[in-house]
Amino acid sequence: MGHDPIAFIDLAAQQKVLQPEIDQAIKTVLEHGQYIMGPEVHMLEEKLAQYCGAHHAISCANGTDALVLSLKALNIGPGDAVFVPAFTFIATAEAVVNAGATPVFVDVDENTFNMSVTSLHNAIESIAKTKLKPRCIIPVDLFGQPADYDAINKIASEFDLYVLADGAQSFGASIGDKKVGQLAPITTTSFFPAKPLGCYGDGGAIFTNDEVLANKLRSLRVHGKGLHKYDNVSVGFNSRLDTIQAAILLVKLKAFPKEIAERQSIAKIYSSALAEKFEVPNSLAEYQSAWAQYTLKTDQRAGLIERAKAAGIPLQVYYPIALHQQKGYDAYPIAPSGCGVAQKLSQCVVSLPMHPYLSSVDQERVIAFLSH
Repeated sequence: MGHDPIAFIDLAAQQKVLQPEIDQAIKTVLEHGQYIMGPEVHMLEEKLAQYCGAHHAISCANGTDALVLSLKALNIGPGDAVFVPAFTFIATAEAVVNAGATPVFVDVDENTFNMSVTSLHNAIESIAKTKLKPRCIIPVDLFGQPADYDAINKIASEFDLYVLADGAQSFGASIGDKKVGQLAPITTTSFFPAKPLGCYGDGGAIFTNDEVLANKLRSLRVHGKGLHKYDNVSVGFNSRLDTIQAAILLVKLKAFPKEIAERQSIAKIYSSALAEKFEVPNSLAEYQSAWAQYTLKTDQRAGLIERAKAAGIPLQVYYPIALHQQKGYDAYPIAPSGCGVAQKLSQCVVSLPMHPYLSSVDQERVIAFLSH
């Protein structure tokens, strides 16, 4: 029994706890039959905004669309430079390209894994001397910890740039008394099943306090509609959140605060037990991570993963190739001093099982394996 595999992210355990409410929520949608933009979608948007303190929450089909819609709403496109971290999932850069703009890859901080403000500042100054026009910064809250928004917002103000926060992994996180969703003028998130707040398919949302921007986003997600669906005031997208997914998310949102607290507890236990042997995540004062992933650094990753697999302990690598080294993106500009930290991290990070339903027995098993 000791070698039965541990679930890296145990959605089945969560479903077992929430099953009666989820079944009823889905049944209600099937009964009223409003499968697209039904009442649960609007209810979810209200609840999401209330949770994070934003004035507006606009749901959409997925987290990548949330980024593209936001860039389009900000009128960012051809000839514009958008600064993104080189160490994250490809969707952040992909959204920039799909919006018609040019991603500029910025290095990250070795301790937080998030965008380096020094590299960012240098990249903006460098790009300003080219034909590209600096327009927007997309910090990513990697693994659930918010980026340094105080510093990033100051740089954005200095250069007159937008800040579009990619909170795909960090919904539920905070800095001080401000939750993700109000740390930047516009924030996106993802409800991909493995995210801290995930649905049973794809889904995403955008948060802002700007009413004009919110209304533009609501139009863009439904084919650029105006007063009605046959009145199209702009070129938009088909990016609506399914009503059934909204109903599921409403149930999960009620359990979400407790789940975030459980993630905090597990992360503290991991860090306390493993700090002597590994470089554990660096949690900044006043910063509360959503702990989408719990990620260590090690120079013996390949062997560690193989031994863990044999012991039934899943370890995952996020992300093995830095964005500026990806074949589809290696022609885009990078910060003047390069993205060496991003490259280094891609070769040494490893993530441990992390979810709110990870039993104390399984936590101890992971720690015992890594401590030997």
